[in-house]
Amino acid sequence: MYAVIATILQFLYITCMVGLAVYGFHALWLTWQTIRHARPQPVPVMPSQWPLVTVQLPIYNEQHVAQRIIDACAQLDYPADRLEIQVLDDSDDRTCGLVSRRVDFWQERGVDIKLVTRPERRGFKAGALAYALPHAQGDFIAIFDADFLPRPDFLHTVMPYFTDDHNPHRGFVQTRWSHLNRGYSLLTRSQALALDGHFVVEQQGRQAAGFLFGFNGSGGVWRRVCIEDPAVGGWQDDTLCEDLDLSYRAQLAGWQGCYINDLDAPAEIPPTLTAFKRQQFRWAKGSIQTLRKLGGRVWRSDRPLVTRLFGLFHLGNYLLHPLLLTLLLSALPLMLLGWNPAAPLALLSLTALGPPLLYTVAQRRLHPTSWRANLLNLPLLMLLGTGIALSNGRAVLQGLHGQGGDFLRTPKFRVESAQDRWQNSAYHLRVDALFFGELLFMLYALATAGVAAYMGRWWSMPFFLLYAAGFGLMVGLSVIQGIQARGGWKWQPRRENSVDYHSDQLGA
Repeated sequence: MYAVIATILQFLYITCMVGLAVYGFHALWLTWQTIRHARPQPVPVMPSQWPLVTVQLPIYNEQHVAQRIIDACAQLDYPADRLEIQVLDDSDDRTCGLVSRRVDFWQERGVDIKLVTRPERRGFKAGALAYALPHAQGDFIAIFDADFLPRPDFLHTVMPYFTDDHNPHRGFVQTRWSHLNRGYSLLTRSQALALDGHFVVEQQGRQAAGFLFGFNGSGGVWRRVCIEDPAVGGWQDDTLCEDLDLSYRAQLAGWQGCYINDLDAPAEIPPTLTAFKRQQFRWAKGSIQTLRKLGGRVWRSDRPLVTRLFGLFHLGNYLLHPLLLTLLLSALPLMLLGWNPAAPLALLSLTALGPPLLYTVAQRRLHPTSWRANLLNLPLLMLLGTGIALSNGRAVLQGLHGQGGDFLRTPKFRVESAQDRWQNSAYHLRVDALFFGELLFMLYALATAGVAAYMGRWWSMPFFLLYAAGFGLMVGLSVIQGIQARGGWKWQPRRENSVDYHSDQLGA
């Protein structure tokens, strides 16, 4: 019986190792593609006539940032007779009044800006975008979330990538996100490091290799006929990543995407751990839902095998978190059964260079004078990536189980400098019950490291201590920020006051 249990655990452990090694190889490959195709992007010719563009601003309870994004879009440097702005406001707090007054302010000054409200708030962000599209006048749709601050020349820079006669099938253009509050804290600096890696290497690398890649939901523009193409199917609300879902369906239908690294769209990074975890939870669950929905279509497409494989790797990227959890949980019983968990670590060690190299290349390209200082945040990012495994692992399991679900918005606080505060905002999130699970995993990782030391498995100890430090960071930072927030440290059930968008048809 012990032999059977040991065999099963060994199989799980080695499978997880192989999966994590594949993830590391994936990062190495994209980094190589980015380096290999390192050349300036060609700048398209300005059009003789600027196309009609509708800017859509989906907003829900964003009293700190709603006026800022409206003002920024109303002042875009684009021909006034070719620009329309739709403010898609689903709010049910004081944001409604703020938005209404700001729309009136710009209407009085001759800006073509409209307030769009729905009779029912169904289908979360995808539902809002789908509802507003038939009322839009533009041939192109630019989308900005409420925490963005587009530069005045955004449309002047992006639209030539559509109007170039050689790109009639270009369905969407995505720009790089930059960060309004990168230097606010160690937490925001670490998140900025991760986001820079995603855009500069992952997005650019996928484009350079001809792979499928995703629209990031904000800071980009869509060709309207692409969204409305029957083969694409428009905005759909059966995943929590409506942007990734639509962009993959568009590319599978023959439309092309374009990523522009040289134009950035500044946005706010979540300054609190609970907001960061909520954002990651939604992205993880939505990505896996998109994998369930479109994975078969990606595999059956007529694209080259390597393109199909990397498309599946992309959609299944968050599967690494349950792999991390399974690896930790199986290590302790394996050691107690006499097996050395350090043996397969050699496989992982070779590919573990992938993520650090990815972030290094991204920082050197974006910040040639400060990249070394920025990389000092890499250890904290590694701990965040490990510690968030429980939250994201739960998201993955939910994504595998069913489509749809509750769209839990990431609160925005308009914190851009050290003097700005989120602590007294009505939007701050209290610690949820997952805190206790992270505490248990921290203790379990410490126990595993202790057993490894007792049994002389010295090469395994740093690996398990990394787990303990990652979960310990989640626990410690939750307590610290909980005390800082208004009302002190309290925990609440995950669903209490947390559902912002509903869809009656979700969960099928």
